[in-house]
Amino acid sequence: MLTGFAGKNKRISKGKKGGKKKIVDPFSKKDWYDVKAPSMFAVRNVGKTLVTRTQGTKIASEGLKGRVFEVSLADLQKNEEDAYRKMRLRVEDVQGRNCLTNFWGMDFTTDKLRSMVRKWQTLIEAHVDVKTSDGFTLRMFCIAFTKKRQGQIKRTAYAQSSQIRTIRRKMVEIMAREASSCDLKDLVAKFIPEAIGKDIEKACQGIYPLQNVAIRKVKVLKAPKFDLTKLMEVHGDYTEEVPVKVERPAEIPGAEAAEATA
Repeated sequence: MLTGFAGKNKRISKGKKGGKKKIVDPFSKKDWYDVKAPSMFAVRNVGKTLVTRTQGTKIASEGLKGRVFEVSLADLQKNEEDAYRKMRLRVEDVQGRNCLTNFWGMDFTTDKLRSMVRKWQTLIEAHVDVKTSDGFTLRMFCIAFTKKRQGQIKRTAYAQSSQIRTIRRKMVEIMAREASSCDLKDLVAKFIPEAIGKDIEKACQGIYPLQNVAIRKVKVLKAPKFDLTKLMEVHGDYTEEVPVKVERPAEIPGAEAAEATA
């Protein structure tokens, strides 16, 4: 007779341990915070974000810091022509119910890039790692396409490999010069109207005529140590607004049952 296993399944006859767990709405423990864009953009209020309320050692503001939001430049500038550009904004600090963000990258929408690539022309790309005057290390990607010369009858507009190399060198030189001579705030102000792309197009006119020249992507590789005074400079005329409580719509009793039967 085996005695080693006696009394192992004591809980078989008993009910469920701890009884029925009370269902708590997870949103009752969360708060809404406003996301604020830096002052270089026309629209400062990006939207709202949700975070679990401070509880014990888990602080709400720590859960918000470092969050990255991807926003269309059309929404930030109230200009539909900029809809193909996406801006990445990262939460640097939380003040009251406001999340103060800073620039964290830029990208083109896939459909815009696809529409730019066509037959009978040369695509030229270049990228460079640069450091701004305020200590941000960025990787900038540039894109350009060749175009027909004035009065050209020939169908194609292909650049020679030596011309491509010269254009690429010019791109890297202009991107490095423009980025290293100013801080991040001024550099973003150059990205918005595509000023660097226009400079490259003008500089390369003598090598080969270009079109659709743009900084298609910007990545932030390294950011300097957080400095609140610099962040406040970026946010300029920022004033703390009184938060508006966002109410969740009350669930109508019996609505679920009606949906199930429908």
